[in-house]
Amino acid sequence: MSVAADRLNRQAGNGFIVDLMRSIWEMTIVHCWRDYRSYLLSMIILFLVAGVKTSAAEPFPNPPVIQPVVDFWLSIYTRYDLTQGVIHDSRHPEIVYDIIELKHPREPQAHRINDRRMRQARAKIRRNLDLLIRLPRSDAPDIQKIAELLGEPFTPAQIQRAKRRIRCQVGQRDRFRDGLVRSGPYIGTIRRIFRDAGLPEDLAYLPHVESSFNTLAHSKSGAVGIWQFTRRTGRHFLHIDHAVDERFDPIRSSIAAARLLKTNHKRLASWPLAITAYNHGIAGMRRAKRRHHSYAAIFANYRSRRFRFASRNFYPEFLAARQAAAHAHLYFPDLPSSGEHATTTVVAAGFAPFQSVADHFRLDAAVLRRLNPSLRPAVLTGRQHIPRGYPLRLPAHEWQYHLAYNARIPAALLTAQQRSNPFYRVRRGDTISAIARRHNVAVSDLIAANNLPKRGNRIFVNQKLRLPIAKGRL
Repeated sequence: MSVAADRLNRQAGNGFIVDLMRSIWEMTIVHCWRDYRSYLLSMIILFLVAGVKTSAAEPFPNPPVIQPVVDFWLSIYTRYDLTQGVIHDSRHPEIVYDIIELKHPREPQAHRINDRRMRQARAKIRRNLDLLIRLPRSDAPDIQKIAELLGEPFTPAQIQRAKRRIRCQVGQRDRFRDGLVRSGPYIGTIRRIFRDAGLPEDLAYLPHVESSFNTLAHSKSGAVGIWQFTRRTGRHFLHIDHAVDERFDPIRSSIAAARLLKTNHKRLASWPLAITAYNHGIAGMRRAKRRHHSYAAIFANYRSRRFRFASRNFYPEFLAARQAAAHAHLYFPDLPSSGEHATTTVVAAGFAPFQSVADHFRLDAAVLRRLNPSLRPAVLTGRQHIPRGYPLRLPAHEWQYHLAYNARIPAALLTAQQRSNPFYRVRRGDTISAIARRHNVAVSDLIAANNLPKRGNRIFVNQKLRLPIAKGRL
């Protein structure tokens, strides 16, 4: 029996089945029927255990070349908070030169003060690196510390390159903790979405890297929601217009993210590459794979104008976020428990005013807005109606249980047409504020109605802007 067990433990592909059948046949010949039955039972148990072990193979490998980087991001997520800046090497983040004190982002003038402190800290490290070139055997503690971090032997050319790679990463512990709390009502559903799609459930932790599960998150590039879909990418998977933007809906956008990640994996045949492609783009990762074949080789050797710090660190960040989220109570002992919110869904048979619907279901408008984050400001403020066919989520309070199967928006609240928004074509010399003032609308409403970035160049000549309905016309 020990010989058969040794064969079983080898698990050599198809040979495993052959060895198992051969062992059973040998036992049939040699042993009596009673021993054979007990042996067959043990073989079945071992076979099932082996199958479970094989099916549970780790989908997210952690090659040694990225382990120090994963450890760096784990410390950023679980050790350092928003009032700490980690001065480090951008190519080798595990080389940490210093930890500086920062103002909390909500404090007055925090951005200006923190920017100055970061610049001063980077300048100090550059001066010490210059001293290391001139005095490599210096006894000064700061110089010795940097020499130990870089590791000898090092050349002046290497130090010059290190001077260009000094970066400051703000700690994320408090932000990550907030993300864990925000994810509570959704994380179970999102994990089921990925499981039902035949994907690893732990992909549900990726929004910790993208947005800290902030449903209203915006990036400078116009990406929004917990999955940070840009408008261009989102249109392939989601409904996006002036009334509804499903990128803000954590459930609908998770379904879209599952489709996108599944496509990435089908084309790249590697979860590290598929996840990196979520940030870098699938075309860039296919190009990187053709040159270097494996993710570890890409991480170590790939150079590209677009494959920079964010893309290169995206997969290590995911592994760190996965570790921190999967073992949240080890890293955040005071984390409050937050379960999913029970909801029921009502599909609008026509166009309906948001506030009237909230009043009908005896709901505070803020509650209805929180449960339906994809409804845009034009709908929430009454300039547009809830679209026909929109699956409106309602809280499943005890008094609403009787509505679970027959809840509906009454016909008296419905209309056959959506309220229209006029348009304006941008002319030379126009500004957002001037257009808003001319048409008696708020600047924030004009930006929201057209999904414009909040900073930078917002409009261009001949651009067609949708105008929110002025308050006086409601």
